[in-house]
Amino acid sequence: MEEKVKNITADDQQEYVINMGPQHPSTHGVLRLVVSLKGEIVQNLIPHIGYIHRGIEKMCESITYPQIIHLTDRMDYLSAHINNEAVCLNVEKALEIDIPDRIKVIRTIMAELTRIQSHQLWWCSFGMDLGGLTCFFYGLRDREKILDIFEETCGGRMIVSYNCPGGLMYDIHPNFQKRVKEFINYFRKTLPEYDQLLTGNVIFKERTKGVGRLSLEDAIAYGATGPTGRASGFSCDVRKQEPYSAYDRVSFNEVLFNDGDTYHRYLARIAEMRESMDIIEQLIDNIPEGPYAVKMKPVIKLPEGEYYQRVETARGELGVYIISDGNKNPLRVKFRSPNFVNLSILNEISKGWKIADLVAIGGSLDLVIPDIDR
Repeated sequence: MEEKVKNITADDQQEYVINMGPQHPSTHGVLRLVVSLKGEIVQNLIPHIGYIHRGIEKMCESITYPQIIHLTDRMDYLSAHINNEAVCLNVEKALEIDIPDRIKVIRTIMAELTRIQSHQLWWCSFGMDLGGLTCFFYGLRDREKILDIFEETCGGRMIVSYNCPGGLMYDIHPNFQKRVKEFINYFRKTLPEYDQLLTGNVIFKERTKGVGRLSLEDAIAYGATGPTGRASGFSCDVRKQEPYSAYDRVSFNEVLFNDGDTYHRYLARIAEMRESMDIIEQLIDNIPEGPYAVKMKPVIKLPEGEYYQRVETARGELGVYIISDGNKNPLRVKFRSPNFVNLSILNEISKGWKIADLVAIGGSLDLVIPDIDR
């Protein structure tokens, strides 16, 4: 019996299929991956989605434009404020509303705080997936400070619903600027701890460097955006290409790498948190005076036509496409989800790697499953 086992080669191994999920810690949501394996090596991977499909795009056809905003919270809930902003910008563009500078600046500050807290949660869970439990405590500790700022101004912590067509639900809290500056000072000193804990860790580098490489050509072909695309050298930052809100008045770098592996997708998000802090620092002491909202009609009706707006969420490009027939609710709504597109590359970059590497590769995409299912 022992002699037979010794004579088994890699070519003799039978290919077999396992389910990873739909309830699995490292999928970060209800996602089922049907993985074909030969030994420990991934041969093929098929994602099965739709376990929490809620028909959000169809629901939008029977509700008003202000109500749609609250549904976008429930897609990529870690980019809730930015999702809300995308719908508002599209409605405001369709109605040709001139938004005061105060609203633009506040929206931008809130969007960058949203980006930081999203990356913080990704960092702590990514580290935990690879065995670094301490990361989870550090990341959540720092993220709480942003959620406290949100709660004080918006009334909500994760699902904020702070944006509305024509402006903001309320003006910023009197403590807002002070607390944001305190957080920036704190996090600039704390972010190097992330590098000490994980970025420079020898085991972490071994598990991520060169693993799950996505080429520039494939990133463009698949339409992978956000840190996932930019880690492969794909210049796709909507904030740079089509500036909205106050992004045309701030200076920041588009984080680009050429390696396209799991490690550089990690580095891209770490660098983005630093860029977000730079953006906030340029704006926080220069919030213009003025109203926090433009007076809107009680019932919002968009002119007949088609309207599209894209924004840069924490995971990439979110597009909002609205077809209006002139009524108070849209005829059709379509969301171009960054998570849905980024998931499509998982099979491409996982083939040939071990099943344990799949945890690292999947985590580096930072998927939020409700944004895929909608």
